[in-house]
Amino acid sequence: MTVVTRALPRALIALLAGLAVLLAGCTGPDEPAPEGTTTQADGDGAADDRQRARVCGNTRPGPASAPGGAVTVDPSVEGDLVAKTEQNPPGTTFWLAPGTHRLGDGQYDQVIPKDGNTYVGAPGAVVDGQRRNQFAFTQHATDVTIRHLEVRNFVPPHNQGVVNHDSGDGWVIEHNTLRDNEGAALMAGARQQVRGNCLRDNGQYALNAYQDGDSITDLVLEGNEITGNNTGDWENRIEGCGCTGGVKFWAIDGGDVRGNWIHDNRGPGLWADTNNNDLVIENNVIERNDGAAIIYETSYNAVIRGNLFRENNWVDGRDFADRGDNFPVATVYISESGGEPRVPARTDQIAIYDNVFENNWSGITAWENADRFCSSPADTSGVCTRLEPNERQCMQPAVATEPQRGDCRWKTQRLAVHDNRFLLDPNVVDCESWCARMALLSNYGTYPEWSPFQGEVVQEAITFHQQNRWWRNSYVGPWRFVVYDTGTVVDPARWQSAPYRQDQGSTFSRSR
Repeated sequence: MTVVTRALPRALIALLAGLAVLLAGCTGPDEPAPEGTTTQADGDGAADDRQRARVCGNTRPGPASAPGGAVTVDPSVEGDLVAKTEQNPPGTTFWLAPGTHRLGDGQYDQVIPKDGNTYVGAPGAVVDGQRRNQFAFTQHATDVTIRHLEVRNFVPPHNQGVVNHDSGDGWVIEHNTLRDNEGAALMAGARQQVRGNCLRDNGQYALNAYQDGDSITDLVLEGNEITGNNTGDWENRIEGCGCTGGVKFWAIDGGDVRGNWIHDNRGPGLWADTNNNDLVIENNVIERNDGAAIIYETSYNAVIRGNLFRENNWVDGRDFADRGDNFPVATVYISESGGEPRVPARTDQIAIYDNVFENNWSGITAWENADRFCSSPADTSGVCTRLEPNERQCMQPAVATEPQRGDCRWKTQRLAVHDNRFLLDPNVVDCESWCARMALLSNYGTYPEWSPFQGEVVQEAITFHQQNRWWRNSYVGPWRFVVYDTGTVVDPARWQSAPYRQDQGSTFSRSR
């Protein structure tokens, strides 16, 4: 299925965009949309139809008394939550009375829910790990619900999480504050719904969506405030770890990320890494993250629409510039990822449209590393593509012939960038050139010595033959375009002309 890109009148586009935001926020009568949202201004100072999910400090309080049939948990009894979970059958609702609940003094004191359990906090109910407990809610129960709790001060190891530590399926996590934990505040399983939470100031991630051996299906991340995460500054502690930011997605197969406010995280805001597919990222406000707003890496089929990106990538972008590295780091970084009709999804493209980019460090970079493919030492993921999962089929001599030659690569292809607004004021960003770039490029293939992708093969493919197109965008500022390789930087007229023929129907101006 291809995303429809037919031109619509501007008034109709604005109307539909507003309706989309309203509909995205609609929920059932028992679960109203997250409170604490306020309308902001867009890049021209007009009312903006995107809303910040101002959840932190405004999470919806839980019931002041125990719901009918619920088991009351006493905060004055250390370990009461652990003990009562063990003593009661699956499907029990637990009401955590006001106060600070402690699980015990042991490293592995933790709550192990049973299928269908519900944990509801009264106003002021806190589950505190005391900087001693590693995990809060663990193991593989399904359809667990956690609402109206503050969960803090847990210390899981690197890459592990506090809530849903073992990626159980069907969990619903709503209206909580998960803060000041090491590792990730949350892990994720299939059918998980994460709504209306404050996920702040955690040591590594707000959410690390990973399930060992499986793809996570039907993940929803909606109406959350995700801020201040990666307090541990892990990229500087483990060079090149790729293990930081607001949210990390691994092998998601169907996910919706909508209506979140993702801001001021150290590192990227959202990072989809390795064999993700069918993500829809829409109507979010993503701003002031140190790194890219979105990284979409070695993955497939996505829609990125209706988002406001503002002042992202200033730290990482300036770091590249200060050390003289001319790679075009950008606010949305598409790395070895593309549309693939053979992988079922709601689109067969990576479609980026109807977004506003304001005063970020550069716009969109579409990159494909010529040396990176399954079985190449240049790929450190340890897995193969969705099209060819057998690593042996990606070695010589098989990789030199079709279909393996194509299927063993994650390709940046079928990228559709249209109807976006890119604004950059050099006085705001304090930069004139390296911060105002769009890019479509690869490197000269050199490695390994038996690679069939040496030379300009991938540079030619990504630039001219893989259906990567920009059109009908609006640019304000000193924009330049990096195309084919890092050494080729062209102005808008050249970008629009042969041989590139990009951004047909787009407009360019130096200032508003």
